[in-house]
Amino acid sequence: MDSRLTAFGRLLQIMDELRAQCPWDKKQTLQSLRPLTIEEVHELSDAILTADMDELKGEIGDVLLHLVFYAKIGSELGLFDIESIITQLCDKLVRRHPHIYADVIADDEETVKRNWEQIKLGEAGRKSILQGVPKGLPVLLKAFRIQDKAKQIGFEWENAAQVWAKVNEELAELQEAVTMGIQERIEDEFGDVLFSLVNYARFMNIDPEAALERTNQKFIRRFQYIENNAPKPLEEMTLEEMDALWNEAKGSKI
Repeated sequence: MDSRLTAFGRLLQIMDELRAQCPWDKKQTLQSLRPLTIEEVHELSDAILTADMDELKGEIGDVLLHLVFYAKIGSELGLFDIESIITQLCDKLVRRHPHIYADVIADDEETVKRNWEQIKLGEAGRKSILQGVPKGLPVLLKAFRIQDKAKQIGFEWENAAQVWAKVNEELAELQEAVTMGIQERIEDEFGDVLFSLVNYARFMNIDPEAALERTNQKFIRRFQYIENNAPKPLEEMTLEEMDALWNEAKGSKI
C-alpha cells in the first residue's frame, strides 16, 4: 500500500479516537474551530515568511488536522465526510484543468488562470468573476485578488509604467483632498492610493502582504534596538536622539 495513504489513514483513525474519547475534542463545533483555524493559517504564513522549514512542516500538519476535524464533524452531522470532500475536490481539479484532462491547449500560466476563472464563472450560477473573492480576506490580499481576477477577462493595464502613473495620479488626488480638509474624501483617496500601490506590486510580481510584513518585522527589530540601547528612558529622549540610534540599527543591517 502507498505509504502516503497509510499515513493519512492513521490520521483519520486518530481523529475518530480523539472525537470519541477526548473531552476537548468532543466539545468542538464548526464554529468553535473557526478562530483556531484562522490562527493556525497565520502561523503557517509566518513559517513561510521566515523560511523555517521545520516550523513549516509542523504548521502544515496543524492546518491539515483542522481540515480533517471539519470533515469529521460534517460526517457526524450528516452533511459531508472526508471521502465526499476529496471526491468533489478531485472532480473540480479535473474539470478546471481541461488542458491536462481534455483537449484544451494552454501553454502558459496566464492561459491556465484565464481558463480556470472562466470555468469557475460557469459553475454554481456565478454572475460575477469577483464572487470568488472571500469577504474575509485581509484587505491587501483582497485587493490583489480582485485585480488579478479582473485581469483574467482583459480588464488590465498594458505595462507597469501605466500603473505607476496611476499611483502618482492617486497621490495627487490624495494631496488635493488633504488640502481641502474633507475627511471623508481624504479616506476615499487614501484607499485609492493603497489600491493602486497593490496593483503596482502585482505588476512587479511582489506579494504586498509579505512585503509589508517584512517591513513590520524590520521596524520591530530597529525599534527594539533603540529600546535596548537607549541611554535613558525613551520618553526623555528627543526624536533626534532616537533617530540616531535608528540609523545605527539601519547601518548594522538590523
